[in-house]
Amino acid sequence: MKLVEMSVTYRVGAEALRQRIWELKQTRQGQSDPEEIFRLTRRIAELEPLLREARELTAVTAHYYEKGYHKDEKYCF
Repeated sequence: MKLVEMSVTYRVGAEALRQRIWELKQTRQGQSDPEEIFRLTRRIAELEPLLREARELTAVTAHYYEKGYHKDEKYCF
């Protein structure tokens, strides 16, 4: 699999994470139970770094071989 093909997989994963975070936030808005609000907030906080990383990897893998593309040092080997 080529990196540009992998970028599609990361993009799809990022979209699924974005959708799930949105769903959890909507569910949290309707809650009155403090424990449930805490649980939902914690789950959102756990998913947000995964979303950020998936978005970063989408960009890196899509443009990795383009001349002049500034790669994030976090993903350079």
